[in-house]
Amino acid sequence: MADEPARKSWAGNETAPAIPTGVTWFNVQRPLTLEELKGRIVLLDFWTLGCINCQHIIPDLKRLEAEFGDSLVVIGVHSGKYATEHEDDSIRDAIRRYGLEHPVINDPEFAVWHAFGANAWPTLVLIDPAGNLVGGHAGEGVYALFQPILKSLHEEFSASGLLRPLPIPLALDSAPTAAVLSYPGKALADARSERLYVADSGNNRVIVSTLDGALLKAIGTGKEGFADGAAEESAFRQPQGLALSADGRTLFVADTRNHAVRAVDTASFEVTTIAGTGQQLQRLPKGEAEARATALASPWDVVAVEKTLFISMAGIHQLWALNLATGTIAPFAGTSREGINDGNRRLLATLAQPSGITTDGELIYWVDPESSALRQVPIAGDGDVATLVGTGLFDYGDTDGAAARAGLQHPQGVVYDDGALYIADTYNHRLRVYDVTARQVGTAAGGERGWADGVAGTAMFDEPGGLSVANGKLYIADTNNHVVRVFDPVTGQLSTLSFTNVAAVTTNVPGRMTNVELPPLTVAPGASNVQLTFTTPASFHLNGSAPSRAELTSGNPAVVNLGERSLSWNSDDASITLPIPVMLAEGQTTVSVSASLYYCRTGAEALCFIGQFELSIPVTVVSGSTNGEVVVTYELPPA
Repeated sequence: MADEPARKSWAGNETAPAIPTGVTWFNVQRPLTLEELKGRIVLLDFWTLGCINCQHIIPDLKRLEAEFGDSLVVIGVHSGKYATEHEDDSIRDAIRRYGLEHPVINDPEFAVWHAFGANAWPTLVLIDPAGNLVGGHAGEGVYALFQPILKSLHEEFSASGLLRPLPIPLALDSAPTAAVLSYPGKALADARSERLYVADSGNNRVIVSTLDGALLKAIGTGKEGFADGAAEESAFRQPQGLALSADGRTLFVADTRNHAVRAVDTASFEVTTIAGTGQQLQRLPKGEAEARATALASPWDVVAVEKTLFISMAGIHQLWALNLATGTIAPFAGTSREGINDGNRRLLATLAQPSGITTDGELIYWVDPESSALRQVPIAGDGDVATLVGTGLFDYGDTDGAAARAGLQHPQGVVYDDGALYIADTYNHRLRVYDVTARQVGTAAGGERGWADGVAGTAMFDEPGGLSVANGKLYIADTNNHVVRVFDPVTGQLSTLSFTNVAAVTTNVPGRMTNVELPPLTVAPGASNVQLTFTTPASFHLNGSAPSRAELTSGNPAVVNLGERSLSWNSDDASITLPIPVMLAEGQTTVSVSASLYYCRTGAEALCFIGQFELSIPVTVVSGSTNGEVVVTYELPPA
C-alpha cells in the first residue's frame, strides 16, 4: 500500500513506547513486552493481510530471522485496513497461509500503529537491544535496507555485552489443514474435458479431478520451489490463477510467489516456465520484452484470448499481455501507480492490486481488491479503462443495487457467464452477481462467515477466492474453508464438492508437523506390545479413502526394541488401535511416533482433514511395574 518508500528516524536515544495492552497475540504463549525483550533487536512489521506489498516483504523478514537467529525478534502488528481484517479468525488464517513463525498482534483500533507512528502498509520500526528507537521505513526493499543496520547493531551490542540472544516463548498455531486442499486460490472447471483444476495454494501445487470430484493427479511436489519437469518433480510457490488454452492442451498457472507464469501439458502434466525469472520485478520493461527473461510481480490470475494470455499483475498494479506465439510480454493496462483512475489504459488508468480476471471475448474484466472495484477494458485498440463498481482506495461496503452505489469488500475472483459477472466478494463472504446490461449488483449466496451448504442467504463461505463456470454451474475456491463449492444459479443451491480417490494426490503430503509430548510411561521388562491408539474427536471419524501412516522410532533399542516400525492403514472408524510387538529391557528411553492421519467431519464428509503429528513418549522399563504393555493413546484435535 506504500506507493513511495519513505524513511523515518528518531533523534538521539528515544525510548520506544510500550506496546499497548488489550490486543490479541498469536504464535506466542502469552503477550510480550518490550521491557522483557531488552537484550534483543526488535523489528515491528505493521501490515494488513490483503496488502500485496506486505506479502512481498515476508521473504525478506524470514531471511533476516534466519540470519540473526535469537538476536532478532520480529513482531507482526496487524493493523487491518478492512473490517474483516480486524477479525482474529482472518488474521489466524493469514498467519498459517503465509507461514509466519514470529509473534503477531491484532491491532484493530490502531493503538500500536499510532504509538509507533506508522504511516503506510507495510511500515517497519526498529528498536535496539537497549529499548531505543533506531528508525523506520515504509515500503518494500526491507532486506537490503535493514541487513547492514542489524549487523551493525549486533556487533555494537555484542561488544558492549548488552546483547542477550534468548529464544522467546513461541506457541505456533499448527492446527491440521484440509486433507486435499489448503487455502485453494482458484478453481478452473472445463466442460470439454470434464476436468476440474484447483490451485492448491497452501500446498504449493495444482490438483486435477473430474468435475464430480474423483481425483486424478497432483502437479507439484507440495514443497515450495521453482522447478520445471514432470508433475512429480515440478515445484510451485503458492500458485493462484489458472486458465486453459483455446485447444485445451495447455493449462496456464499464475505462480504467484515465484513471480512467474507456468504452462502445464494437460496430457503429460509436464510443467514449463513461460514467463518470469523467479525474481520479483524491480523495473518495468520498455515495450515488449522476452517473457522468459522478464521479471514479474505477483501474477495473480490469467485468462487466455486466442494467442494472448492476459495476466493480472497484482504486485505492480497492472494488467500485462503475453504473446503466446512470439513469447514476448508487455504491460497492457495501468500506469503502475495504485489507484482507481479511469481513462487511457496505458497513460492514465491506475489499478489497485488487480486479482481475478475474466473475459467475454471483447472486454477484459477484473477485480481490484484494494479499491473493492470491478473494472473493464477493451481487448482491441487503445481503449479506456472503466470502473463498473467502486469509488476509492479506502471505500468499501456490502450493498446491492445500482452499480454506482453498490459496495464490495476486497473481491478476489470474477468470472463471466452469459451476460453476468459473478464476483467472489471475498471479505464479505458472498457470491455477488453483476448484470452487464442492467448494471445492477445482486447477491447470489452467502453473507455470514462460516461453512454451510444451502440456498442463498443460508449458505456460508469463508473468504471465497477464484471462480469458474462449466455446464451451467459455478465452481468456487472457498479459500479459508479449504474446499471447492458448487453453485447452481438456476436453483440457487450451494453445495460442497466431495473429493474421492484421495490416494491419487497424497504421494507427498505437505503441511506443518504438530509436536506433542505425551505423559511418561512405566512398564515391566520382557516380550510385550506397544498398543498405539488414535481416536477422533466428537463428530469426526477416520477417512478410509486415503492411507494413514505412522513411523515409530526408539531412542534406545536396547531398552525398547520395536518389532515393527512402519505402519499403514485405511479405516472409516472413530478410532483405531495398532499392536506392535516389542522387547523391553530395564532402562529409560523415548519412543517417537511420526504419524499422518486423515479424518472427516461426520455428516460433512467434504470437510476432511489431515493431521501430521510427532508424538514423544518417555518410557521407563523397570522390574516390578504392573504395566505389561506400552499403551499410547492420542486424540486428534478437532479441526
